[in-house]
Amino acid sequence: MLQTVWVSSPGSWALQDKAPCHRQGKKRSWKCRFVRTIIQHPCRRHAPKRSRKARMLRKIQICLCFCFVSGILYEISLLSGCVSSYLPVAQQYLTPEQVLNLGKSIIFLETTERLEPPPLVSCSVESAARIYQDRPIILFMRGLTNETALDLNTSYAAFSLLSSMKNVFIFPLQMETVFQETPLLQWYNQVVPEQEKNWVHVSSDASRLALIWKYGGIYMDTDVISIRPIPQQSFLAAQKSRFSSNGIFGFPARHKFVWDCMENFVLKYNGNIWGNQGPFLMTRMLKTLCNLTDFQGTEDHRCQNISFLNPQRFYPIPYPAWSRYYQVWDKSPSFNHSYALHLWNFMNRNRKVVVAGSNTLAEKLYKTYCPTTYEDLIQNAKHRDLPDSEEVE
Repeated sequence: MLQTVWVSSPGSWALQDKAPCHRQGKKRSWKCRFVRTIIQHPCRRHAPKRSRKARMLRKIQICLCFCFVSGILYEISLLSGCVSSYLPVAQQYLTPEQVLNLGKSIIFLETTERLEPPPLVSCSVESAARIYQDRPIILFMRGLTNETALDLNTSYAAFSLLSSMKNVFIFPLQMETVFQETPLLQWYNQVVPEQEKNWVHVSSDASRLALIWKYGGIYMDTDVISIRPIPQQSFLAAQKSRFSSNGIFGFPARHKFVWDCMENFVLKYNGNIWGNQGPFLMTRMLKTLCNLTDFQGTEDHRCQNISFLNPQRFYPIPYPAWSRYYQVWDKSPSFNHSYALHLWNFMNRNRKVVVAGSNTLAEKLYKTYCPTTYEDLIQNAKHRDLPDSEEVE
């Protein structure tokens, strides 16, 4: 349960010992007299009868004071309501479970040891935070520990950029905790990461299944740029006809399909085959539910209670043509049928990057969907172009 705690500044809400009652000749201020009357004489049953005029004046004083106090209390309530509605949650004090239990999270994973998210990762997280402003956006990082998490803002520029967004949370990825109460825990306790050929990918495949099964929401790869909300709740993304990706998928918590995928992950485990625990796993499990057919046009398919989304939704540029994201187009595509764009970073072995002023398709996507990351990219480029102090002299 999350709570908002109000802490007032010293003395701002303290009770005053003495009221500032000043005499003006022989007459006291009516406010002072009223306050002292309430405190010292709450009930004067045997007071002598007053004149009709005096009683009337006293009633007027009481009514005026009541209105005055009510007005102050009303203003305070309005102020506190406004402040609390715009007050961001203290992110550093929330645990992953508290955030995930809010439901409908967008989950990203970084299973390498690197601590500085590159621009594409930052763009993916920022674009999701802008598109899904009412949902928690969580980046789990394998290289983080509880100690390094305390100093994110000052140590790494990308952390400062992402943590400034009110719905973005960055947490350490603790796999043993993630795999608790799932079929994957036994596998994780037996596997030897140093002997695994594709450990970074295999551990990511396993972690995304466990997190979505436990908490529900949407998983996205860190090279996926969101451009509009995904309307479906239970879905897989077709990479091509009859073949599912695992780079983006979404399910409610405790969905049977995800549990079955985890069981098959362990049963058919082969870490030497790239994708065997990822897209091939999703595809073979989907085939157990229904007969997959080719897509016609931009329609989606339905397999029992799972939407199998058209390749146009996330892969309008297929992987053989991945480099087109880093080329200049005569006319940029509209992507009207897409919810997000997968930039195929795994294929990007030459490490093509977004260059400010290059006018590539990727640069235009950065400008539109992750403008803060793009501005940071420009600033970093300017700093690199600045001459050294010795050269200036």
